[in-house]
Amino acid sequence: MELNEAKLNELLGKVVTEMGAAANGPLILLGDKLGLFKSLAASGPMNSTELADETNTAERYVREWLSAQAASGYVSYDATTSSFSMTPEQAAVFGDEKSPVFMTGAFYAITSVYNDAPKMEKAFKSGEGVAWGDHSTCLFCGTEKFFSPSYENNLVNHWIPSLDGVEAKLKNGAKVADIGCGHAASTIIMAKAYPNSTFIGYDYHPKSIEHARESAAAAGLDNISFEVALAKDFPGSDYDFIAFFDCLHDMGDPIGACAHVKKALKPDGTCMIVEPFANDTLEENLNPVGRAFYAFSTTLCTPCSLNQEVGLALGAQAGEKRLREVATAGGFSRFRRATETPFNLILEARA
Repeated sequence: MELNEAKLNELLGKVVTEMGAAANGPLILLGDKLGLFKSLAASGPMNSTELADETNTAERYVREWLSAQAASGYVSYDATTSSFSMTPEQAAVFGDEKSPVFMTGAFYAITSVYNDAPKMEKAFKSGEGVAWGDHSTCLFCGTEKFFSPSYENNLVNHWIPSLDGVEAKLKNGAKVADIGCGHAASTIIMAKAYPNSTFIGYDYHPKSIEHARESAAAAGLDNISFEVALAKDFPGSDYDFIAFFDCLHDMGDPIGACAHVKKALKPDGTCMIVEPFANDTLEENLNPVGRAFYAFSTTLCTPCSLNQEVGLALGAQAGEKRLREVATAGGFSRFRRATETPFNLILEARA
């Protein structure tokens, strides 16, 4: 079969770009851990010697690291002064962990994907799942680090106010459950913002619950607690507000989880479902955001669901229509998209 040279060169260009991105991933982690991005964002323009001195690192490594970041477009280089700096946009993505678009957490999670490739090879052959807790530990810190900036900037300021009557209840004092809370970034943000309310975080992964308790204690919060429990049988009733943060699609039986949540809510209670942004068809999701989420879904979300009872395996690109079907099958009669971000759908379900 004859090759189309133009199409071949276009494809090879994409592959070379991918090679650079994959090779630079560990360097992004080093830049984060060693404070290279943060220092450059705060103090630049700087040459490699100045950045190495400020971060107590070796100049020759820093020089090569800076070159790789400049070639990636992640830092800026001025050839006239041989100095490096970061634009406000570059700093927002790599140098400011409070920025809503801080992205380094994703690269910690990607490290887990590579470490766990042998497990996925076995899963592809057997069809069996891989438990969330069986992934390497950088997945858990990476998930927290990736989602936290968006939660910090959106949850209290935009997402909760978009729900019908929930903000007033939380301010006055409500009973709240955070299902699949993980390291509890979302639970802690809400507990800080609404001191009159009581928050309980549930997750089936014991080590995540241990971490959540430590984080809540460090934050000095006394209106929050955590328990190991499944989404289908967590304890308690008469909740005013129950939330799923980027986890419903990971569950083996999301319909069963929704059914249990409906029973646990007060008659006028609200369930918020935060999910990765997706349209309803594959062709609509063939874009950079869909690409990233389909990749993570293949190695993390889908195997997590297949490892559990039922194993519905919604995947990270389920979309609003499929999620509506799940919530409705679980007993909710009212369902709407409350708001959205480029990375998340915020959905409201009520009895």
